[in-house]
Amino acid sequence: MPYSVEKTALDSVLLLQPRVFSDPRGFFFESFNQREFNQATGLNLLFVQDNHSKSAHGVLRGLHFQKQHPQGKLVRVPHGRIFDVAVDIRPGSAQYGQWTGHILDSEKHQQLWIPGGYAHGFIVLSQTAEVIYKTTDYWVASDEDSIIWNDPDLGIDWPLKDIQGEPLLSAKDAAARAFIRQP
Repeated sequence: MPYSVEKTALDSVLLLQPRVFSDPRGFFFESFNQREFNQATGLNLLFVQDNHSKSAHGVLRGLHFQKQHPQGKLVRVPHGRIFDVAVDIRPGSAQYGQWTGHILDSEKHQQLWIPGGYAHGFIVLSQTAEVIYKTTDYWVASDEDSIIWNDPDLGIDWPLKDIQGEPLLSAKDAAARAFIRQP
């Protein structure tokens, strides 16, 4: 089986380790195989879009989500190192408002499965990092929303000691809204 699967602090978020074949020449692994992914995770999903970003050290992207068209994301880092975060924002969830964070890098080749209904963000810990993620729904600009990265109610323990100064944010991410607690 190409994947081993590890549960995280959030029920539906999974850390996947692909089987990597290494020798003195380098390495090889299947970064994605639909049949094997479904078998290893117990999910029956169809991915419809791949996204690829490159960011400099200290860039923080997120916490992003879509309201009516939630995207499940399978995240990996082919170059560099990030701290990747998922926040449960599913109304009525017993884990609503809880988060999990994991280092993803180009050495371990791990991937993080984040279901729809979660906000997602990451901070770059290496000089640069490339992030590739598959999504289960298409991006819809008018449906996009974000939560401010440092919301005190969420209390995400970002590894800020690993960067110089404050994280670098887009104008959109700097203007993100506060997290809304369920009544």
